[in-house]
Amino acid sequence: MSTVRDIEGFAPAPDDTGEGFPARRYVSAASYFEAYTHAVVSAAGSVDIAAIHTAAEVLVDAYTRDSTVFACGNGGSAAIANHLQCDHLKGIRSGTGLAPRVVSLSANVELLTAIANDIAFDDVFAYQLQSQARPDDVLIAISSSGRSANIVRALTWAREHALRTIALTGFDGGDAKALAEVAIHVAGTNYGVVEDLHQAVMHALAQYIRHSQMSDEVISASVF
Repeated sequence: MSTVRDIEGFAPAPDDTGEGFPARRYVSAASYFEAYTHAVVSAAGSVDIAAIHTAAEVLVDAYTRDSTVFACGNGGSAAIANHLQCDHLKGIRSGTGLAPRVVSLSANVELLTAIANDIAFDDVFAYQLQSQARPDDVLIAISSSGRSANIVRALTWAREHALRTIALTGFDGGDAKALAEVAIHVAGTNYGVVEDLHQAVMHALAQYIRHSQMSDEVISASVF
């Protein structure tokens, strides 16, 4: 099997895989990928593990109380919100006594476009919460920049109506980081890197919560 250094034109990358990645042009996809993976590892180290722990406690509490967990995001973050609904509803239910109530506010294109067209795009998530959410439900808001107006508006509404809030952010965190009860922040300025780690956080929370409800014997016999 060839290695990345066997590829013609490969040159080792300088140490530019921090928050400013990429800082230069790369000579091959192979060298870019190697640097990209270093950037992901570097950014992963910035995540506050205590925030992960607290987010898991908030979600376990919601799932055991039969509260609803809502997720929302734009663009790539919308895909993570939709994926979260799958893994936190179907995934956590598999082999446990939990039956999570999870709704992605990013999933219904007919509803999203109706709200955006007739009211305002900034209201596409908050408007849905106004109809569906109740006190002690949970909102997970996913935004790499933390500045999307519809995310900020949803978090603001949630705080004002006694929902618990978790934000997954990147860059400087924006208003979303400041508004959320629990902020899981990735110190990175590359959208792909930030979104990769938001996806990893989503998966880790789902898998941890699922396995926390199982015996060692069931865990060892299960596929995660």
